[in-house]
Amino acid sequence: MYDILYIGGGLNYAGAIVASKEGFKVALVETSLGHLGGTCLYEGCIPSKMFLHHANTVRQSKESVFTGKLVLDMPTLTAQKDELIASASESIRAQCKDVELIEGKGKLIAPHKVEVEGKIYEAEHIVIGTGSSPFIPEGIAYDGKAIITSTELLDLQKLPDNIAIYGVGAIGLEMASFFASAGVEVTLLSRHERLLGHAHPMIQEAMAKELEKQGITYLTGHAVSKAEATNRGVHITFENGTSGEYEQMLVATGRQPNTDVVATDEIAVKRGIETDDFFQTSLKKHFAIGDCNGKIQLAHAARAQALNVTMRIMGKKPQKLNLDHVVRFIHTLPMSYATVGQNRQRLEEKGIEFQESSVMLSQFKPAAFHQAGNGVMVVYADTSGLILGAEIFAPNAEELIPPVAMALAGGMTVSMAQQTIMAHPTFSEALERSYFRIG
Repeated sequence: MYDILYIGGGLNYAGAIVASKEGFKVALVETSLGHLGGTCLYEGCIPSKMFLHHANTVRQSKESVFTGKLVLDMPTLTAQKDELIASASESIRAQCKDVELIEGKGKLIAPHKVEVEGKIYEAEHIVIGTGSSPFIPEGIAYDGKAIITSTELLDLQKLPDNIAIYGVGAIGLEMASFFASAGVEVTLLSRHERLLGHAHPMIQEAMAKELEKQGITYLTGHAVSKAEATNRGVHITFENGTSGEYEQMLVATGRQPNTDVVATDEIAVKRGIETDDFFQTSLKKHFAIGDCNGKIQLAHAARAQALNVTMRIMGKKPQKLNLDHVVRFIHTLPMSYATVGQNRQRLEEKGIEFQESSVMLSQFKPAAFHQAGNGVMVVYADTSGLILGAEIFAPNAEELIPPVAMALAGGMTVSMAQQTIMAHPTFSEALERSYFRIG
């Protein structure tokens, strides 16, 4: 009998390490211990950001101040990616020295009972963190070669001459930036009419302009009805009756929660594993964190949930996590999109009165050499001046938005934020100016 048994070795490992250090008897079940650390480390945010970092250098080398031509060496890049992942995996394994690691697919078959490869393990508390998997729409004959997901993309040994990317979420937009920056002809396919449908209209327009500047062909209203590999590459048929031929196709139509871990009717499962605000399932002392609960698919959110649950189990009485305060971002090039808290659409839907201030980055001289002329910052506050959220479209927006996240956590007003003097010349000055334009 364990005190806590964690199913899934993604960001769940953070909670397992903390509990083991506090003297709890802890086990962690992972389908493959060679995958300890989860999707973010192996097929997600770590390697993808590494790819984008190097593709950005290629993109910058095309500016008029440079001569010559840079080309990504994909075998070297993927080899270095593998080395980085191996080092991180080894570090996680070392931190789990007091955690019993169990390899195999875990199934919660009854309250407090988990079956792994025919063996039953029992624990007072169960924490499920089984993540998510790529969603492949019906009609797409995914083969992992001509038609790939982000998993296979990160092991490419050769860049295609052209690629179709289906989906305009984080993966689709980020990888469109990667391929376009690396010199690949990119066609971005969307069943919808707008980019970043929940974002501020100014940011939607700015993102569309950036795609055009990068030479990306963006086709709206192009839902895929059928896609299959051919001798020439991939043939795609669209619901609007047209079709196209591409060398390769990336399916980036989102991810679905992995819920097949639940093999008991005592835990409710809908889109994801249902939980309360403290991530406890419909079964007491059984929790679900991260992608599998269907709340928010971000590694840092999963880690925060795993630690929050672990602290609760240990009797520390943690505060309820406010998932609205989780920073969300899409790392496109040359500018990325980041948001935290409320935005215009959500505030209007809730009928909340608010103030809004927007500042274009073109007003700041560094925008000229950062290719940030279309950049914009938007800050939201209520009628009393309390900061409600922000949206940023700027170079490294994810590095610019944390002060807003901290302002939300601290319940800051705009007048309080106005007392901060930002550094010059930086894009944080645009955030400072945004605060002064409210109230």
